[in-house]
Amino acid sequence: MIIQTDEELQKLKKIGSICAIVLRDMMAACRPGMTTKELDELGGKLLAKYGATSAPMAVYNFPGYTCISVNEEIAHGIPGDRIIKPGDMVNIDVSAELDGYFGDNGASFLAGGGDKMGQRLLRASKEALANAITAASDGKPLNHIGRAIENTATRHGLKLIRNLCGHGVGHTLHDEPEMIDNYYDPSDRRKLQKGLVIAIEPFISEKENMVLQSKRDGWTLYTPHGTRAAQFEHTIVITEKRPIILTLPE
Repeated sequence: MIIQTDEELQKLKKIGSICAIVLRDMMAACRPGMTTKELDELGGKLLAKYGATSAPMAVYNFPGYTCISVNEEIAHGIPGDRIIKPGDMVNIDVSAELDGYFGDNGASFLAGGGDKMGQRLLRASKEALANAITAASDGKPLNHIGRAIENTATRHGLKLIRNLCGHGVGHTLHDEPEMIDNYYDPSDRRKLQKGLVIAIEPFISEKENMVLQSKRDGWTLYTPHGTRAAQFEHTIVITEKRPIILTLPE
């Protein structure tokens, strides 16, 4: 989506803020001993409180209000009876719709503390997102986003998940451009444009660069050898200078 009016921007800011608040409050409420289902039910109640609709549930009939992934689960984890344990790497992805506009954000954290490698993954992924946002402005090559992410992962001595990517967002959950690579592809000649709304979401991994899809549930994406990854995600609007981050709590 390319924003044409201030009204569109304000509506995107509203749903973006709701997504950010729900994500923040779910992270704050997460405790070892909870099930991912209990955490997701909180997310559903919060979305309802603000009048928003779960995007994955509405658009894809996903069996949860949010995606909650733990340890070797990297994305699209289905909330269920899995108990969150101390030191688990937990990722929550909250996307929602309000008045025909969508927002999308996510974050990873270590439940009840964690180990040095886990902290390293979190720092690198958060830094990769910040660097990618800084690299995104009107007229710049879209692949500068992937270059910033890849350079950050390399600098930290880590890998990145190459078969997961960012995407456009706005009137739909997955809008044009459909794929924004998290690595540098010199053959990608696309340019960023003022008003373009996109979600950037780097996945920084301990050792692996691909994920597989669960044949058991058809949703969960996991690493082949059980290693972890961390993801942070924002929805942004491209401007002539620094992008506007939509997924910030008001």
